Amino acid sequence: MAANEQLSALLREAGFLDRNGDVGRKRFARAVTAMAARRGLKREYTHTYVSRWINGTVPRDEEARACILQALGERLGREVHPDEVGFAGASVSPDVGLSYPDDVADSASTLATLLQADLDQAGSVVASPVNPAAWSDASLSWLVGARSARDEGPGTVGASDVERIRQTRLTFAMLDNRFGGGHTRRALISYLRDDLPKTLRASASSVVQQELFAASAEITQLAAWSSYDVGHHGLAQRYFIQALALADAAEDRSLAASILDAMSHQATYLGKFREAANLARAAALGTNSLGVPVLSAHFRVMEARALARVGDSTGCDAALSEATTQFERHSTGDGPEWIQYFDEVEFAAELGHCHRDLGRPSDAIRWAAQAVEGATGEYLRSDFFATMVLAQAQLDAGEVESGCETALRALDLGEELQSTRCASYVGELRQRLPRFRGSQVLADFVEQARTRRLWPQADQ
Repeated sequence: MAANEQLSALLREAGFLDRNGDVGRKRFARAVTAMAARRGLKREYTHTYVSRWINGTVPRDEEARACILQALGERLGREVHPDEVGFAGASVSPDVGLSYPDDVADSASTLATLLQADLDQAGSVVASPVNPAAWSDASLSWLVGARSARDEGPGTVGASDVERIRQTRLTFAMLDNRFGGGHTRRALISYLRDDLPKTLRASASSVVQQELFAASAEITQLAAWSSYDVGHHGLAQRYFIQALALADAAEDRSLAASILDAMSHQATYLGKFREAANLARAAALGTNSLGVPVLSAHFRVMEARALARVGDSTGCDAALSEATTQFERHSTGDGPEWIQYFDEVEFAAELGHCHRDLGRPSDAIRWAAQAVEGATGEYLRSDFFATMVLAQAQLDAGEVESGCETALRALDLGEELQSTRCASYVGELRQRLPRFRGSQVLADFVEQARTRRLWPQADQ
């Protein structure tokens, strides 16, 4: 059992621990016992209890944990939270993170518990399924009323702290795009667990607060995307909801809408098509007044992706028509920094997906080929998706030789990607192969594909 360094540090900060450890432990034990008495509890704690807590034992009794927090808080003159003393994972509700937080303090505590549960691999959270109702609750909470920032404080967090979070996100995002969510996800979660809750609780000027909440929303959204990418869908949903609330606190409508847009993407992947379309529509509705064409284009494309999956060609075409109109209105560089990746290549890739799902292989080939030809290699996972969609569309068109050749290129792109989503695209490709059974081209392709890392993953 690892020693609880967080608790030891707070005990020293509060003046309970000094050179004479036994005296300090006894002093803290008396403070916790006194706190229990004030709560109407007949309990007595000794220095032996304190030693166990310092050595890593987390009290099972919720009242004992509360007394420890209050005893520390009274001496420090502030509220002490469970994650600050290493108690965040002591009692994890399976519903943690599903509710839209009331305020930033609630966000900090929820994130602390969620991040610790993630690192502890708590099955009730990490392996949880999505809760469709939570998507609706979150989107409605955001649409009907924004949260405001806290009162301005003396400024223990400054612009440099915000920049640190932003640069960290950029670094992890680059690795995520290059190698997939499985490559650095745990390192990102560990960083956030150690840094984000305490930073959110720190005081700051009103201007820095808004920037801090926005940066925190962006990096929490990245945690959601990477969790989604490796198949932890209930966990990803929880991170998305917390990111949405932080963007709301930052009063950043475009960022909040982009998080709803990402939720829509996940919902479509999971086959929750009605919810996916509604999330994309909520994103568009909440940002109509902003007049940012590139955002509107992406929101309508996400709606189209959901409608294409259910074969609603009329609805999909209408959404794509509006998306195209909006995309043509935008100029390169317009809109927030984080939407700049959505260029002609990405737009073509989205159109390729839609036409593939509507059973229009010729159109899907045209758009997917445009995306593949324009790929720069900066977004390797996106290049893989576009190439695999092109292969699928070629097979749908009966072009077995071209389809197999393209699929091998995609599998080569995926050699370094640790992504459950990539494996699912391979699975969709394999569903198209039986119609070509007996073809020598197919036999040669399968023999080569078996040597690629993602091919056996598609069987799992």
